[in-house]
Amino acid sequence: MNRLLLHPAAKPALFVAALGPLAWLVGAAAADALGANPAEALIRGTGDWTLRMLCLTLAVTPLRQVTGWHALARLRRMLGLFTFFYAVLHFLCFAWLDMGLDLDAIVRDIAKRPFILVGALSLTLLLPLAATSFNRAIRLLGAARWQALHRGVYAIACLALLHFFWMRAGKNDFAEVAVYATLVGALLGWRVLWAWRARQAARGRRATPRADRVIVDT
Repeated sequence: MNRLLLHPAAKPALFVAALGPLAWLVGAAAADALGANPAEALIRGTGDWTLRMLCLTLAVTPLRQVTGWHALARLRRMLGLFTFFYAVLHFLCFAWLDMGLDLDAIVRDIAKRPFILVGALSLTLLLPLAATSFNRAIRLLGAARWQALHRGVYAIACLALLHFFWMRAGKNDFAEVAVYATLVGALLGWRVLWAWRARQAARGRRATPRADRVIVDT
């Protein structure tokens, strides 16, 4: 699997696959196959794929640690950027199809409806992560600061879930919310457990005296 993931075609294949949902939505819209409310279908479709891409991005590290497929790490950046891409599309569909690109109406709606406010906040927090997803940004920020910044993805995941929950609360439909909440909870729980184990292991190494430091009392 690592050999396959390191193949030069792996990234282009992921790029094409990640554009697949957008191609389907555009094709369905052109064929008038999005149902009675195409605008709502496009807004919800791009929102769903934002959340799915976010889950896939969060799943890379746990999957790599469990399976040993370390080459997965080279695909994480692209998945993160596609998360941002679909989040931007989601907001643009809302701003254009729901608000008619009326800036005053958009601002009022964000301030009036909490679930839209939380969604806008999630997109805002994604922006610095997308802007610093390149090697030059890592060198400029330093690895420690860069990692601290990108840990914000966990807060973004929680805000995205809250946005989805409040959006579905209006129709009392929580089945999909429960699925995503379980998945995100498991992924975040794994990261917490892994970090705790790493700290315990580091503490154990510090507590164990090195052989050359042991003094035998004769």
